[in-house]
Order: sequence, then structure tokens, then C-alpha cells
Amino acid sequence: MAKQKKSPSWKRWIKLKYTQLMRAPGGAAFVALGFSIGMAIEMFTLPTYGLAFFLIFPLIYWLGGSLAGALIGFVVGKIIFIPVAFINNRVGGWVLPDHMKIHVPFGPDWFTEKLDHILLVNLKLIVGGIIDGIILGAIFYFPVKYCIQAVANRRKEKRKQRRVHLETSAARLPATE
Repeated sequence: MAKQKKSPSWKRWIKLKYTQLMRAPGGAAFVALGFSIGMAIEMFTLPTYGLAFFLIFPLIYWLGGSLAGALIGFVVGKIIFIPVAFINNRVGGWVLPDHMKIHVPFGPDWFTEKLDHILLVNLKLIVGGIIDGIILGAIFYFPVKYCIQAVANRRKEKRKQRRVHLETSAARLPATE
């Protein structure tokens, strides 16, 4: 007996979610805003140990974006985070004053020196990540919006061509009495 090849259901699920996202009731701007929010939040989520992720939900509600778009933007932000983290650190260093020091007054000296350094680097990453995240969110908004609009327009054009084709082929059929 030959084994019957099973089609994975997750492929169908991903295609369904993609279709739902492309046909979102708010349109391309709704999804692109969610994507931008997710991208912006990801830029400073690592130095906050993942707690910044929870900012997505109130921002989506407040600004009226797509949660699915935000989660996709968050994942894309994770992919590009490592190279951007160096820029975040640099921008945070430019914004924060040079004389800024963090001092934790408990524990042995060797421990507090390392902890002070880690906290300062994380502060630079957070500040730089917020600034870079807002910039990246604004930059990614328009390409995502235009891509979604292009997909919607192509879909609309296909439906229009199909409707015209059906009308012309129906007009050619002989009338039956």
C-alpha cells in the first residue's frame, strides 16, 4: 500500500490569515499602521526584557491599527534587530549626556561596576531604540501601505476581468426557449 501524502494544514492556515490581512476592513492604512507599531515596539523590546511587547496592545487600540499587522511588524523587527541594535546604541549615546553615570549602591564593587555598565548600555539601547523605532515605523508605513494597495488593486482588476469574461461568454450562448 502506498502512503497517502498529507497536506499540512498550517499552510492553509497561513494562506487564510494572509488573505484575511489583505482584505482587512480598515484597508491598507489600517494594516500598515499596525505593522509600523509592531516594528517600532520591537526596536526597544530586548533591553526591556520583553516587557515592551505589552505596549503593542494599548497602542493598537489607541491609534486604531491592525493587531495582526503589528505582530507581523514585530516579527520583521526581530529579524532586523541585531544590525539595528548597534545603531540604537549609537543614537542612545548621542542623546544621553556624556557625563551620565548609573550607580547601584549595593553589592561588591566588582558586581556593581558590571551592573552599572549593563544598565547604562540598556538605557542607551532603550532610548536609541525608541527614536530609531519611530523612524523605522514611519519609513516602513508607506511601502507596506502601497504593497497592500497594489495587491488589493490587482485582485480588484482580476475580478473585473473575470466578470467581463463571464458576461461576454454568456452573451455568446444561444438563447434557449
